[in-house]
Amino acid sequence: MATPELPRFREKLCYGFGDLASVLYWQTFMVYLTYFYTDVFGIAALAAGTMLGLSRSMDAFFDPVMGMLADRTETRWGKFRPFLLWFCVPFAIVGVLTFTTPGFSSSGKLIWAWITYNALMLLYTAINIPYTAMLGVISPNPNDRTTLSSIKFVGAFTAGMIVSLFLLPMSKILGAGNDARGWQLSFVIIGIAAVIFFLVTFFNTRERVRPSKSQQTSVLKDLGDLITNVPWLVLLAATITFILFVAVRSSVITHYFKYYVRSHTITFPSFLPWIGGTQEWHLEGLVSTFHFSGQLASLVGVILVPFFARWVGRKVAFVSLFLVAIVSTAAFYFLKPDQLGLIFGINLVGSITGGPLSALLWAMYADTADYAEWKKGRRATGLVFSASIFSQKQGWAIGAWVALSLMASVGFKANVEQTPATLHGLVLLVSVIPAAIGVLSVIIVLLYPLNETRMKQIETDLKARRAGEAAMAASAA
Repeated sequence: MATPELPRFREKLCYGFGDLASVLYWQTFMVYLTYFYTDVFGIAALAAGTMLGLSRSMDAFFDPVMGMLADRTETRWGKFRPFLLWFCVPFAIVGVLTFTTPGFSSSGKLIWAWITYNALMLLYTAINIPYTAMLGVISPNPNDRTTLSSIKFVGAFTAGMIVSLFLLPMSKILGAGNDARGWQLSFVIIGIAAVIFFLVTFFNTRERVRPSKSQQTSVLKDLGDLITNVPWLVLLAATITFILFVAVRSSVITHYFKYYVRSHTITFPSFLPWIGGTQEWHLEGLVSTFHFSGQLASLVGVILVPFFARWVGRKVAFVSLFLVAIVSTAAFYFLKPDQLGLIFGINLVGSITGGPLSALLWAMYADTADYAEWKKGRRATGLVFSASIFSQKQGWAIGAWVALSLMASVGFKANVEQTPATLHGLVLLVSVIPAAIGVLSVIIVLLYPLNETRMKQIETDLKARRAGEAAMAASAA
């Protein structure tokens, strides 16, 4: 029986499990990794920032290589799916080692961190680039891809909520007073879950869009097509600045709560389970609730964005939502430590509008792969997405380095009382600085040339071209 042209909802849902697995790690990288290295693992902020910045930058250059390798892989499972099967277990094992704190000297710990973190990021690249590239080959339909991308990010934000709500409390419970042990055991559990989720995606998805059989393999031509793909270049610059907008803030938000907001006595209605009555809320509870509520709001935004994007178009949707997220971020500059209601409320507004932005970006990247095939007659889906993930990692590398370097420059030292200058620096890093970067990203996105009308024409032309090639191949046989 012939494979249906478009995937059914069950397959789309199973595709989302891949990001559920990936973001168990990526959410940790975004919001807790700097905190883990400075306050649990025990290395200085500047050393941690330098390591994360250089490591992510170096690893990012492996991304295009991985994309081209995936494009040239041929198996009975397709080009991209088998990487989930091959690398899920090694990825989980190295994840445990990365969050293991050895009893070494400061220099020994730093060497351990460099080795394990870089190995983890290489394995993340080997599994996540092929997984992300699947978005461009499961379906040839642009609207279908928007739905697929949204479901992908439903998985992502679900993982984000899990990590946000449970990682700090889980590590505290499992560690029983030994934070390092708690983090290690937490990633044993996370690793097992990630392997299961990757296998769900592998066994329940199919690849439908393939390059033309007449296409000749050429690294130079693939790279040439990429760097002359104007819509992709615009998205590349937009992604770097967008991720930088997110990364600067995320890298210090736990420090912001620990040293600026601090513990609070809060009274909730007594009928609420677990939180009812008057309680002292400490770092674990405040940060976990802040991230969980933000991820939940982002999930709502991701679910709604396909309808909004179909109504106004993806570019307009991206710009309008991003502007609201930028204003929400900038507002944190004016918030005081005792204004918890506003801190959480404004974060919800920023999350419900900022959360869908990544889903829109990835759907637009799939469009640039179609554009390249339409314009040049060649398709390199893996390279398109790998180079896009390259821009993500560059954004995170710069963001972590900027955040931790600025913290070090204003005298930040872990687990001690901070100076007023340090606290002001933390406030700037969660408000004005990322907001300014966000404005730059919006300006770049305004240059993106692929609108809905043009994409509909590209889809029609490619469909006719592929049908003609299939007919020629059938007659030749």
